[in-house]
Amino acid sequence: MTHMARNVLGGDLAVCGTDPLTGFLRNGCCDTDGRDAGVHTVCARVTAEFLEFSAAAGNDLSTPRPEYGFAGLAPGDRWCLCASRWADALAAGVAPPVVLEATHARTLEWVDLDDLKAHAAR
Repeated sequence: MTHMARNVLGGDLAVCGTDPLTGFLRNGCCDTDGRDAGVHTVCARVTAEFLEFSAAAGNDLSTPRPEYGFAGLAPGDRWCLCASRWADALAAGVAPPVVLEATHARTLEWVDLDDLKAHAAR
């Protein structure tokens, strides 16, 4: 990375997860660039409820897709989610916990910081 991305708290963007390796750029960070139409900027610790919600919305994150090098997520895994999908999950009452230090500042274009803080991973 030639620049230091910022998180929603204004600091340097921390690593979200490397096992499984996450991020649109597959660098473990919820960084984004112009190719990332989904804006995968929210570092979340996924829950069973969120995984069910996401599958019902047409994005099955639990099923392994070896052709994409994707093992499938299990509750507790950290993953970079699309900002709009997290906002949808918030509205539906199933928003997973967020790792604020690893959530990209661009998320604030979709979600209020207070809502993120209310769902901060403990």
